[in-house]
Amino acid sequence: MAQTVASQLHTVVELACENLGFAYGSKFIFKDCNLKTTKDEFVAIIGPTGTGKSTLLRTLAHLIPATVGHVFLAGEEVRSPSPEIALIHQSIATFPWMTALDNVRLAVMGTLNKKEAGEVSARMLDLVGLSAFRDDYPKEMSGGMRQRVAIARALAASPAILLMDEPFVHLDELTADVLRNEIYSLVFNPETSLKSAILVSHNLHEVVQLADRVYVMNGIPATIVDEIRIDLPRPRSERDPRFYDCVEHLYKELNIRSDRV
Repeated sequence: MAQTVASQLHTVVELACENLGFAYGSKFIFKDCNLKTTKDEFVAIIGPTGTGKSTLLRTLAHLIPATVGHVFLAGEEVRSPSPEIALIHQSIATFPWMTALDNVRLAVMGTLNKKEAGEVSARMLDLVGLSAFRDDYPKEMSGGMRQRVAIARALAASPAILLMDEPFVHLDELTADVLRNEIYSLVFNPETSLKSAILVSHNLHEVVQLADRVYVMNGIPATIVDEIRIDLPRPRSERDPRFYDCVEHLYKELNIRSDRV
């Protein structure tokens, strides 16, 4: 069942932010945001459109600098973009003139020699179920396959944290559902370097299916207004009445917070 978290988790913190805020000029989009992830934890961030969820992900990765506050990776402050924090965008970013293998190999060019880069890239393609398509070009692939290539490329760089911004939003529902069913075991596979993952999504069914904890953003400027644990066994099924109880809990939380704005 979904429950408000009342106490801190007594485990090692992998990624955290403290009093994080971002402003365009003098107008804050979000401020005073505090969150954390722990080992083998899948965290989701939800909130109404326009609350800055995607911008928050980018500040966590330091792809854009926060206006105020701090981000910490394994206890060390993040002061510049790091290969240990990977971001998968909602747009399926593959280069059309490159094969699947070459798209993945981009992540390790300059850090590994050609042979090692090819081996790592091939292993990651195998991990996402695309080893038979390594020589195919994006135009020869479905949207779900291209998103798998993007995931493989993110994992090839051996990140500790995976940030995902609406990664399934442009996929048809059947393909998205297949990826959702696989993504948790995929990112926490022993063959990957990942310690934790953060998902931004408007799809509350998706959130309940994947997340261990959920942060709720709301307000003007937005901030994190609640933290909710999804206490359901895995694998999770929408046929389980408790699954829908959790979805309803999140819907009510968003509606209650919206009424207070």
